[in-house]
Amino acid sequence: MAKKEAKAPAEGGAPAGGRGKLKLIILGVAALLLAVSLSVGATWFFLSRGDKTAEPAYDEAAATTEPTRQPAIYQELAPAFVVNFSQNGRQRYMQVSVALMARDQAQLDALKVHMPVLRNKLVMLFSGQSFDTLVTPVGKEMLRQQATATVQDLAKQETGALAVEQVLFTNFVLQ
Repeated sequence: MAKKEAKAPAEGGAPAGGRGKLKLIILGVAALLLAVSLSVGATWFFLSRGDKTAEPAYDEAAATTEPTRQPAIYQELAPAFVVNFSQNGRQRYMQVSVALMARDQAQLDALKVHMPVLRNKLVMLFSGQSFDTLVTPVGKEMLRQQATATVQDLAKQETGALAVEQVLFTNFVLQ
């Protein structure tokens, strides 16, 4: 009889232990579902904050404080610049087609009045270069930056504003 009493609590304890494991699994699954739903909700919240229709007052304030960038305007300088170099007794030539990039047409038109001075400064800049440095891409980029600085200086002197944002080489031939 003692053996029967010992078996009875073990049998009664087994269903209670299985029931406890089931509760633990259900709680674990519920916690996992809660964590996933919180993650999805937080992601949706942060991504929907970037919606422009939700905050029109912010867009108006940003538009008044931040200047809008106008589209680029390009002015080709025709004819192309041709300069010659003398290297080790050999005659070398460079032909460069130049375009000016600006954002304001009125400032670009004001600079067009001074086009002979601009062309003269660029010819002097181009002819003062070394052929060996112009062969490399770094030398070409440095020349472009120097041309941009030269044109901006002239624009500042003559018109009072930086009319040209960049000087671009549309064709560059060395012979």
